[in-house]
Amino acid sequence: MDSQSQSQSHGHIVMLPFMAHGHLIPFLALAHRIRRQTPFVVTLANTPLNLQYLRSTMSPSDADSGIRLYELPFCSTDHGLPPNTENTENLPPNQIVALFHSGASLAAPVERLISDITTEEGRPPLCVISDVFFGWSVDVARRLGTKSIAFTTGGAYGTLACISLWLHLPHRSTDAEEFSVPGFPERYRFHRSQLHRFIREADTTDEWSKFFQVQIKLSLTSDGWLCNSVEEIEPLGFDLLKKYLKVPVWAIGPLLPSHMLQKSSPNSPNSRSKSLQKHTGKALGASLEKCQDFLNSHSPISVLYISFGSQNTISASQMMQLAIGLESSGKPFLWVIRPPLGFDIKGEFRPEWLPPGFEDRVTGSKQGLLVRNWAPQLDILSHSSTGAFVSHCGWNSIMESLSQGVPIVGWPMAAEQAYNAKMIVEEMGVCVELTRGVESRIEAKEVKRVIEMVLEEEGKGGEMKKRANAVMGQMREAVKEGSDDEKGSSVKAMDEFVRTVLGDSTNGTFPFL
Repeated sequence: MDSQSQSQSHGHIVMLPFMAHGHLIPFLALAHRIRRQTPFVVTLANTPLNLQYLRSTMSPSDADSGIRLYELPFCSTDHGLPPNTENTENLPPNQIVALFHSGASLAAPVERLISDITTEEGRPPLCVISDVFFGWSVDVARRLGTKSIAFTTGGAYGTLACISLWLHLPHRSTDAEEFSVPGFPERYRFHRSQLHRFIREADTTDEWSKFFQVQIKLSLTSDGWLCNSVEEIEPLGFDLLKKYLKVPVWAIGPLLPSHMLQKSSPNSPNSRSKSLQKHTGKALGASLEKCQDFLNSHSPISVLYISFGSQNTISASQMMQLAIGLESSGKPFLWVIRPPLGFDIKGEFRPEWLPPGFEDRVTGSKQGLLVRNWAPQLDILSHSSTGAFVSHCGWNSIMESLSQGVPIVGWPMAAEQAYNAKMIVEEMGVCVELTRGVESRIEAKEVKRVIEMVLEEEGKGGEMKKRANAVMGQMREAVKEGSDDEKGSSVKAMDEFVRTVLGDSTNGTFPFL
């Protein structure tokens, strides 16, 4: 059946990701999941340069997958942004809020897209799946006679914390360092240091408040929410999020490549891949062979992987202390390194930002490998030698790490990352937090202590590893396919979502479920 007849027979779904790589990739993964479980045609709409990025990550077989990419016209200079700026990559923090506000300009072209689909197919799309930050799309969808579904690319706990903090700004009502957050039990206290400066200073009249409070309130009126997580790994988060939203919430994660979720013994580090796969979409900062050779030269679960995501770096003083602590620990490490805060994050790295002779020493002794700018994270985490991950606690990185049973050393930077870290420390027990943000002071001796602890076979490190392995098993069970009795929770949740958008909640009505 070709795409045209599929859309006429079963329906069409329009997807609207926010303009950031950390949102675009989960949306594309969700589109693939929908195509795998249904015969719906999916149109993923975004601005030209963001679609160019998505195409660079897609394989040739994706061209025939039934996923259409639709360009929405966008001129960044109309919104006070630099020319050819269509996502958060390389954008200074003080200009990111302008990008957030610019998203509303996509409403008119999205309306035209939905109208064209309705005219072509004789009925509106089954639904519009939009980013939580595109709350304006709810009104567009309703006006054109289709359902509106919000998709949060984060976890349930972090999503609830983010939306409740922005809507209520509870920290503004107290001088205390710790405070409660609406939607969470009173005993779940949040700390001011977990708030990014933008929300810490927000007062409802600032540009960040004006954006988040408006868009989140609109998203709360959606017909349902999809969440890139697994119900079993954060039961508290889903229980609280469902009570807060009062609409259906479908846990359909983890949205990861299938090779990351292949069945294996969750207790066997050697079950993880020893080979690195070819990746597209990013220029490699070191050859695949170099990463592979380094990892292959070390024993199972012994290497510390360090990366703060594609858009973050740390201060010069933090970088120096991290380097000293790493070297003094004697533990092998693979560090994705960028210029420190205050310098061009994509610029050339200078030796003076590290202790004298540091790179030569750790490279010569094979203790460390420094990778400039970017490395194949999925494959490093799935390598049997990787024992722990120093991470900014972005949700995509957490999902990738835990899908391989790799515990985390948390260093949250921005967005909802500190709330994610709080959850995986307190609720899951798979993380220890090293520090928070770029303003904190860290000592090399504390770096050394935490690294040694998390990589130890017994004690707290061993317990974290066991829990991470258990979470890995739950994630793999959640995406298990088969008969109704064999399906995992995330596959069943996708089925329930499909029944909802088709307007029928009875089992067995649709042969493709």
